[in-house]
Parts: sequence; C-alpha cells; structure tokens
Amino acid sequence: MLKTAIIGAGTWGTSLGTLLDGNGHDVVIWSALKPQIEELKKTYRHANLPELIISKSIRFTDDIREAMEEAKILVLAVPSIYTRNTARLMKQYYKSNQIIVNVAKGIEEGSNLTLTEQIAQEIPGANIAVLSGPSHAEEVSKQLPTTCVAGAGDIKTAELIQNTFMNPVFRVYTSSDITGIEIGGALKNVIALAAGIADGLGYGDNTKAALITRGIKEISLLGVAMGGEQSTFYGLTGLGDLIVTCASMHSRNRRAGILLGQGKTLDEAIKEVNMVVEGVYSAKSALMAAKKYNVEIPIIEQ
Repeated sequence: MLKTAIIGAGTWGTSLGTLLDGNGHDVVIWSALKPQIEELKKTYRHANLPELIISKSIRFTDDIREAMEEAKILVLAVPSIYTRNTARLMKQYYKSNQIIVNVAKGIEEGSNLTLTEQIAQEIPGANIAVLSGPSHAEEVSKQLPTTCVAGAGDIKTAELIQNTFMNPVFRVYTSSDITGIEIGGALKNVIALAAGIADGLGYGDNTKAALITRGIKEISLLGVAMGGEQSTFYGLTGLGDLIVTCASMHSRNRRAGILLGQGKTLDEAIKEVNMVVEGVYSAKSALMAAKKYNVEIPIIEQ
C-alpha cells in the first residue's frame, strides 16, 4: 500500500483517486477550492460525476502540505493552465523520494513547454512521469475497461506507476517517450475541437474519419519535430486518445467544437461546457511550434 496524493479534485483526479483506493492504496485528494473540499467531505459525491459514490476511506484537504506529506506518488491532476502555479505551490513540500505523475494534457501558451517541462522548471530535480491514454474520467469512475501508458525516463519509475494503477479493468503499458506522450495528449484536443465543429456544422462520418486521419498525421509531424518518437503517435497516447476524444460526448473539446459549429462564440461555448477546454490553449501553442520547426499543420492552423 502506498500513500498517494491527488493534487486536483476535478473529474480526472477524483476518478483516479477512486481507482487507487480500490487498488488498496491510501488516498488523499487536495483542491485549492475550500468550498469544493467541504462539499466532498460532506457528501462524498462529485458534481460532475453524479453516478460515483466516493469511498469513505478517501480523505480530502485544502492543505497541500498535508496532502503531500509522506506520499510516495503525487498525481498532478489540475487543468493544464494551472500546472505551473500548482507545481510552484508543491515545491517547498516536495521530497526527493516522491514521484510526480502528471495526468493533465496541454502545452503552455507562450513558452511552448510541455507540462513536465514546466514542472521541472518549478521543482528542479524532481522525479516526473506521465500517465496518459484514451481515458475519459466518466468511464474510469464506472470501472469500464481502459488502457493507459505510464511514461518515465527511468523504466523502474514507469513500472512502479504501472503496478500502482493497474487492475483488471485499467491496463497500463510503459514507455520512455515522455515528450511524445505529452504532445499526442495535447494536440489531440485541438483536432477534437475541429471534429466537434464539423459535427456542429452537420457534417458526417466521412468528414470525421478524414479529420482523425489527417489529424494524426499533423500530430506526428509536429511531435517528431519536437522530439517525440514516431511510433508513440500511432499508439494509445496518440491515435488511441485522438479517436476517443473526437468521437465521445464526454470530450469537453468536442462539445465546445460542436457549439462553435452551431454558431456560438468561443466565450459562449466555453461557458456552456463549464470546464477548461484545453484545446483552445494548445492550438495557439501548436501553431507557434509549427512555425518554429517549419511544419505544415493546416487543420490545427485553421
């Protein structure tokens, strides 16, 4: 049994906390939002996961020091736009024997840094890994079969994450290509926005298939230029994640795209989805990166 701290009480963090609790680990979930923590303590229900009854063995706190203390694995599950600031909060309490597992997806606007690169800047020398794949929180919370990839520079770290998270319905593979995993996870959100726009415009399955196929081509071209491995983009964290995000109504990026296609403004679409739409930010970063590396990405550009 490992103590695991979930840094972020959104749907993904809460679902992973439930999974780890079910695997027999000691789980504490942190949020900077005190009212959210108080509500979770009171009801053991999450507003965006209405069917999930959270185990009473999971603890909740708005004290990040308390959450991180003695934890072996720190699951960083805040939306990507908050990753840097949250890592900055974690810095003073981080211990050298802890593993930070980033599970958000995005590229920082302006710097074009991946999330693990941002974390490394804020917590120099930290042991940082990623967990990613076609994994909607809503389905993981229902224990529907899911596959992910644990990425780490050190194979022993990846295997520890694999063994911690894996169970009969949550299969975890390992990889050393952290860069490829992160870029695939970030850019698929942009293609999902495009897929949603096509749906909102009333286009069909042919259009969706074209967007997915040409979308993975753009992701792999830019991803390889940025240092990822070609094979990663045709695996779970590239093509696999792209398919599920373009096809599912669980995808906030696809839902936002549908609203845009129906004529809503960007602000109206984001407000209606009522969650962070990661692809909006990653699209701008991807276009900057494409210009830097002289790569053509027409779907993402549009």
